[in-house]
Amino acid sequence: MLKKSIKETIHAKGIDISIYTEDFHNEYISLTDIARYKSNEPNDVIKNWMRNRDTIEFLGLWESLHNQDF
Repeated sequence: MLKKSIKETIHAKGIDISIYTEDFHNEYISLTDIARYKSNEPNDVIKNWMRNRDTIEFLGLWESLHNQDF
């Protein structure tokens, strides 16, 4: 499980976006923070992103390249 320790915060268009890291080699950007820019209901924004055809195709390509068991 990822230990979420904030490494850095990016400030973009008045929104604070957290960057999390486990070992300072693998960084994770908070999608929830980015989605808050679009709406006060970030869960709905993320649900819409995950249903988008381009997102699904990107995730499939990413998995094909980085996950040999996919």
